[in-house]
Amino acid sequence: MNNRTSFVLLAVLTAVGTLTMSSAYAQACVGCEEADNGRKAANQMLLMDMPISVWTDRTTYDHNDKITVQGKVANVSGFPVTLTVVSPLNSVVTIAQIDVGSDGSFETILNTEGGLWKHDGTYTIKVNYGTSQKNNKVLVELTGEASASSDNCSSSEIYLKGDYCVPYSISGGMVTGASINNNDNSIIIRISADEDGTLTLTPDESILSGIFMVLVDGQEWNDVEISGNEVTIMFPAGAEKIEVVGTFVVPEFGTIAVMILAVAIISIIAVSAKSRLSIMPRY
Repeated sequence: MNNRTSFVLLAVLTAVGTLTMSSAYAQACVGCEEADNGRKAANQMLLMDMPISVWTDRTTYDHNDKITVQGKVANVSGFPVTLTVVSPLNSVVTIAQIDVGSDGSFETILNTEGGLWKHDGTYTIKVNYGTSQKNNKVLVELTGEASASSDNCSSSEIYLKGDYCVPYSISGGMVTGASINNNDNSIIIRISADEDGTLTLTPDESILSGIFMVLVDGQEWNDVEISGNEVTIMFPAGAEKIEVVGTFVVPEFGTIAVMILAVAIISIIAVSAKSRLSIMPRY
């Protein structure tokens, strides 16, 4: 066999192989398309078998994001869908009722801004339709808890509502939030503690005075050092909340509120004086 014949034979074999592979690939693609259609049909049947389904546009959000919640009910009965969101601390964040479309679909948007959404962790979005048996839920994760800082406070100070700044230092964790508890005369500091550490606070006496007790995650804590109005708390890994209790805590009244109270007292005195004068006998 000469070289020309060999070349022709090789070309024929190559063409046959190419056609065979193309045919096989085409058959495989047809099979893939049928499989995809089968999966889609199975998912639709599963959705129809579920009394109510719910999902979100993402699984992880920041604390200033919006969560798009969508779902579908199998049998439209004219009732709205009741939606409940539960925080990582097992407290109710929000409750809402959502109208259901004629095709059984429903949708709403949740805003993660606000104090009730302030904690990092897993939030549970529950939906209920008509009866307790028709329910479902979806879990979402919130990250990037709001900082305890403010433009009015330095990086070494904790911001408290009312534009108060409390000097602090921490090791073994980080401060994620702070608030004043007027009912218990205390300051609450929220932390994220990866390991054992210490937190030192030096609140001004006009904010908190007479420190006499510290609670860590709701339990009275003895591993503390108090010197005047400075307190150092040795906390364990995993601690989330430290509460410093004093004999006095600044009330949550702003300047305007105090002025309103003063005006109200003066008005009461003036009205009372006028009433007394009106009933005095005239001669």
